[in-house]
Amino acid sequence: MSKKAWIIFGIICAVVLAGLVFFSTRSRIDVSNIDPNALQPSSEASGNIADHVFGKVDSPVVLQEYGDFQCPGCESAYPTVKKLSEKYKDQLAFVFRNFPITSKHPNAKAAAAAAEAAGLQGKYWEMHDMLYEGQNDWQALSANERTDFFAKYADTLGLNVDTFKKDMTGDATSKKIGFDQAIGKKAGVDATPTFYLNGQRVADDVWQSEQKFEEAIVNELKAHNITLPDQTAAQ
Repeated sequence: MSKKAWIIFGIICAVVLAGLVFFSTRSRIDVSNIDPNALQPSSEASGNIADHVFGKVDSPVVLQEYGDFQCPGCESAYPTVKKLSEKYKDQLAFVFRNFPITSKHPNAKAAAAAAEAAGLQGKYWEMHDMLYEGQNDWQALSANERTDFFAKYADTLGLNVDTFKKDMTGDATSKKIGFDQAIGKKAGVDATPTFYLNGQRVADDVWQSEQKFEEAIVNELKAHNITLPDQTAAQ
């Protein structure tokens, strides 16, 4: 190769490298000014989708889960989380954030997109529950099969299926999932499920035990002088 050809080749490589760096930087989500412990409102960075909160939105006690819908550990924790979040729904704010680990769970991101797409039609928590309860039915499906499968869930929930499918691959849902992941990484999430109770990471042996998990929640509620459900019923 002549000297001139090498120079041209070098220039082309430099341009390609600069382009890759540029697009990589553009795709990176800036959460430097985000407090992971705070409830996140809708924003352009999150696809104009706010945090999904179950229970008492303005509660001073917040339980956050970073979850992966295809994760076996998340599925095993789901019944306990559902039971406790419903039991303390008038005292506790429960937040679910997406953290699909696609290197291990190839359908996790699509499932997260299904939940977010359902959320755009007001059925986030219903889809959230269906995904965990039916995890064994969809986790091994192909890309084409899983879309049709999730569409059946959407139909069961009474959603507009065509809109649901469009939203599953839309920019808003993609941004929301990426935003949740970026916040999770900032918070130090390295596995799923990961729980934070008022900013403190919940130890594995705690969330794996319904009794210990409930005790942790109750202790935090008591620390904020919040009346417990059984005390309310007794009055």
